[in-house]
Amino acid sequence: MKDQGKIIIALLAGAAVGAAVALLLAPSSGSELREDIADYFDDLAGTVRDKAESTANSIRDYSNSALDRSKSKFRSAVNDLSNYKEGIADKVRTKANNAVEAGRDAIEHAKSKAKGAADDANDAIQGA
Repeated sequence: MKDQGKIIIALLAGAAVGAAVALLLAPSSGSELREDIADYFDDLAGTVRDKAESTANSIRDYSNSALDRSKSKFRSAVNDLSNYKEGIADKVRTKANNAVEAGRDAIEHAKSKAKGAADDANDAIQGA
């Protein structure tokens, strides 16, 4: 984009110099020459202004597009991170629930063994 702008500026400057030389070398009166030069530079200024506006609009459009793409990528990254976080939370919940269930099973097993041992001891005491 920068090289293209430099080329356009060089082209316009060359055209201005060429036109000024052509006007100076053309056979016409001083007032006509000054009027022709003024008209040419007015036209040139209009062309430069139009090109500057066009370039500014292109830059504005490009920056808006880049901003929109950046926002989209940021939102996508936030969503991915949120989904990852939810996946981790689900895994932690599952492991915690499994650990609780294993603890309950171990407690029930211990209760069963303790009851069996108490029943055996009670039977032994009653049978003696």
